[in-house]
Amino acid sequence: MSQRFKFTSTSIKDLVICERKPIVHELGFFMRFFCDEEFREIGLNKPVVQINQTLTRIKGSVRGMHFQNAPQAENKIVTCIKGEIYDIAIDIRKGSPTFLQWHGEVLSEKNNKSMYIPEGFAHGFQSLSADCEMVYLHTSHYSAESEGALHWNDPSVSIRWPLPVTDVSARDNGHAFVNQNFNGIEL
Repeated sequence: MSQRFKFTSTSIKDLVICERKPIVHELGFFMRFFCDEEFREIGLNKPVVQINQTLTRIKGSVRGMHFQNAPQAENKIVTCIKGEIYDIAIDIRKGSPTFLQWHGEVLSEKNNKSMYIPEGFAHGFQSLSADCEMVYLHTSHYSAESEGALHWNDPSVSIRWPLPVTDVSARDNGHAFVNQNFNGIEL
């Protein structure tokens, strides 16, 4: 049982919310951001090979819904270190009983939560405040050839965004909608 993290399962198998437990003292706090031993408890069995940081300036912006196909399929640990976001993961694993179901979670600099997103999920978020900064830990290097995406407003998924959508990149607006030929990704 983890001493530094509280791991909470979601309604989608293998998708986990991770809450960091700060040690508060007179100078502020100490908090573990990541520990491979403790994350192995929830299924992270690959090393983190890349760490990325993003900034989203406009409240209500949506980014996503991105994923990597095999052989570059990746686990991600997503954390909001400034501001607040509504983080979304969609199960796109072929044959999964929760195929195309999604889970949303508020991640913020104040609630110390991260989302552990295993291989086989599309990921995106909406900024709930201006100037949101996020850190992503990845178990695979980015590969343009392996990249895939679903449209952020696909009616087959029906994500309920908490705010009116104010901004989406041209790239994310151009992603295709799910059609009857899409039956998930192989892992």
